[in-house]
Amino acid sequence: MSTPPQPMTPQAMTSQPPMTPQPMNSQPPMGQMQQPQPLQNQFFRPPSNPIQAQQQSYSRSGTPQMSRPPYQMTSGQFSPQLSSRSPSPGFPPPPTDKQMPQSPNIGSASPLTGRHRQKYPEQMGKAYSNGPDSLPNMNQGMQTPQQPQFFVPGNMGQQNIMQRDLQSPVPGFQSPMNSLSNSFSNMNLNSQKNVTSVSLFNAPPNVQAIDDCPEPIIPAQFCMQSEKKNPAYSYCCSTLNAVPQNNALLQKSKIPFGLVLSPYKNIGPDEPEVPVVSPEVISRCKICRAYINPFITFVDQGTRWKCNICHAVNDLPAFYNWDPKTRQAVDRNTIPELNSAVVEFVATQEYTSGPPQPVVIMLVIDVSFQSIQSGMVATAARTILSTLDSIPNYDNRTKIGFITYDSTLHFYNLNSNLTEPQMLVVSDLDDIFIPAPDDLLVNLKESRAVIESFLNKLGSMHKNTQNVSSALPAALTAAHKILGPIGGKIAVLQSNIPNCGKNSLKKREDPTLYNTSKESTLLQPADNWYKDFALECSKRQISVDMFVFSGQYTDVATISTLPRFTGGSIYFYPGFDASRVEDASKFSSELNRFLSKKVGFEAVLRIRSTRGISIKGFYGNFFLLATDLIQLPNVNPDNCYALEASIDKDLTSEQFISFQAAVLHTSNNGERRIRVVTNVIPVTNNLTEVFANADPRAIAVLTAKKAVNRTITDKLEDARNLIISTCVDIMGAYKQAFTSSGQASQLLIIENLALLPVLIQALLKNIAFRRGNIPSDIRSFALSVLYGSPIENSLAYIYSKLYAIHILDANTGLPIPNTSQVYMPPRINLSMQRMTQDGIYLLDNSQHIIIWLSRGSNPELVNALFQKPYEAIQSGKTTLPAPNNDYATRINNIIEYIRKSRLISYNNMPYVYIVKEDDNNRGWFISHMVEDKLDNELSYPQFLSHLREQLSKYSS
Repeated sequence: MSTPPQPMTPQAMTSQPPMTPQPMNSQPPMGQMQQPQPLQNQFFRPPSNPIQAQQQSYSRSGTPQMSRPPYQMTSGQFSPQLSSRSPSPGFPPPPTDKQMPQSPNIGSASPLTGRHRQKYPEQMGKAYSNGPDSLPNMNQGMQTPQQPQFFVPGNMGQQNIMQRDLQSPVPGFQSPMNSLSNSFSNMNLNSQKNVTSVSLFNAPPNVQAIDDCPEPIIPAQFCMQSEKKNPAYSYCCSTLNAVPQNNALLQKSKIPFGLVLSPYKNIGPDEPEVPVVSPEVISRCKICRAYINPFITFVDQGTRWKCNICHAVNDLPAFYNWDPKTRQAVDRNTIPELNSAVVEFVATQEYTSGPPQPVVIMLVIDVSFQSIQSGMVATAARTILSTLDSIPNYDNRTKIGFITYDSTLHFYNLNSNLTEPQMLVVSDLDDIFIPAPDDLLVNLKESRAVIESFLNKLGSMHKNTQNVSSALPAALTAAHKILGPIGGKIAVLQSNIPNCGKNSLKKREDPTLYNTSKESTLLQPADNWYKDFALECSKRQISVDMFVFSGQYTDVATISTLPRFTGGSIYFYPGFDASRVEDASKFSSELNRFLSKKVGFEAVLRIRSTRGISIKGFYGNFFLLATDLIQLPNVNPDNCYALEASIDKDLTSEQFISFQAAVLHTSNNGERRIRVVTNVIPVTNNLTEVFANADPRAIAVLTAKKAVNRTITDKLEDARNLIISTCVDIMGAYKQAFTSSGQASQLLIIENLALLPVLIQALLKNIAFRRGNIPSDIRSFALSVLYGSPIENSLAYIYSKLYAIHILDANTGLPIPNTSQVYMPPRINLSMQRMTQDGIYLLDNSQHIIIWLSRGSNPELVNALFQKPYEAIQSGKTTLPAPNNDYATRINNIIEYIRKSRLISYNNMPYVYIVKEDDNNRGWFISHMVEDKLDNELSYPQFLSHLREQLSKYSS
């Protein structure tokens, strides 16, 4: 190789061969990048292939990132550019029947057996074992050099696969079986859609496409000529963006038909606010009661409107045609409810049965020995005190109260006429007595001084306690009695398993049940009282949110029932220690946002759909009142709901079907409002179009929520079977309809569903479902995350985002102008084969951010980021030092952007962990590499072989 024009420093060149620069035809814009400091010049390198200049990647929001730059920050060697048609390492040419390797029959009647040792951060593991288990031999499987399973430090001959992928990402699979074209004429589409089948064995999955959400097709004829759009993907997405015309066609496709909904989602800083309208009359269909929306049609010269749900014709209020104030005709293109698929109506008098509920928060805080010693109580007191001004209180009606508990209950009189709070102790846990009931829940503004005095004292009030008991059921009962007449939110801060009084719980964790049919008993509630209490709360418009802090078993499976049936959330802090700034910062950030975020109260969610479509299943944190009606004491913007639909009658007369979700609720400012989300989907009688418009992301998230429900009600193995059978059935249906007998060995699937197998495999390997010695508290929390989190967070939790942060282009890590976002590096596959020994990697699994370092990681970059050498860096939770160079600034920007995005979208401030290749947390990081083989779990190529075996029963 020739020597590059700008040589690297001698230190960086001692172990790396030089690279060959290639001329570029053009140079992309450099944005607003700051003037690089000298450190940067040591690592910016010309790319090895000019193709990079023409590639473009996109952020989650769809904002285009800059093209590949003329320089890359790297200390490694670029591998030669491979043809996009060449099979990747680990993906051999499609095998014949005789060559196909055999795989265990996972997810079937004869499940794969064997134990799995899962490693967690040390803080998570100490409570469940006497000491760290020895790591499995991660180098097993390396005996076959053709398909190494893991990177081996010091193996300089290993091919730089990750860099190859950055130079030649897979835009699609390049060995198509055939191309099919259809006109979608019955869906009023003007263009043809090319359908391509791909062989999954030919290339690894293109994981960058996970972030490319499909743009739903909208039928052409609607009430207006202006452009109409379905809700943004984060509000509502469908597993099918073309609905089969009848149930027979749906059953033939085997694709589950459902929606993933977040009608009250958190609004990001770069997203438009939901239009709020206050018409004289809220126009609704007289038959189905659907709300007027952009997808109705005007008839009778615009004086009436035809419902897009039931097709009934309704009178149109006069104010949609004529404005009496201006004495001019109304421009309907300016009316929000006729132009926005998401809108919020201010309810008229007919929607109110009494005064709207104020914001009411009752904080129930464990003050037992462990809570005090961990610093949880002191941190909570400081956070609540600093958040008082941020708690919604638009009309000065907000009420707040406090109950603390150990083996007794402590109530606090916060009457505004007092100069100091009064603590009232109740020791009888069998017959709860509420002392001074009128002064325990007080007006936030009127009693502000005494509330502040109480919070200033709370942190030290119980500092000498030796009480290790927890009377949580009694405390909940007391809170319910206080809030019952008015409704509101109960926020529980709990450190111990409830161990005294009625309905206390016993420690039932039994590691001998792991990987057995009885493991599911550990994941199901131990006492039905908690569910019954939650349902009673739901009837009284009371939600329950749980903040669980523990260094030992707390029975998350049972106490998570409380938020599940009341529309709440659960927050989990295993091994919490406020003396660690990372623990204190995470809890404080999440509690602050919990108290200050906008929520809705006393709500119901109703789903309306086109006649012939019925809803057969709901999934999420709520109480189901009827087949189409959900009760939500708290419209939690962090929560997501899913529904599965069926086709009960032929849709021959329909060109499209509609779903409309309406949330009647009380807003933070005391108004009754209706949030309306309307989604339309074209109808087709063509099986090809059904497959071509299937969304693997929505299918994976819907399947995850169904599997969580199956785990809680039946068995964990049943959930695994449901996950794998979903994928097998869809691919089997495609095989029967579109492949010939000679193509059986190729494992073909339509191009847009190529991500489905890897998402399904990742879901099987998720901590919620995979086999292994996983503590039930950890698994139960993972189930709760999948069940309630929005689609973007769910996808990141199923298939984590992995970035190479030792290779940066000219814009990566810099702010995107006029937005709150930053340019992100491209995602790479979750496989150790994609990682190089001199690299630094960042993994985002939606709950944690993990920085991976190896002994071969570029020492210059390591020192630039951490301001110390590799040997001096301590693994575990960390706070990065303030950046003092361009490289560190970019990486800090990326991390802060991820953390802020998670906090806004799901109220989760991810920890930042450092994992080094030679420490005890290595196994935890490697467990995220779902495309690799780990213990008895299959690698992705092996999983495809297993799918092929399962599909052998389907004839082509």
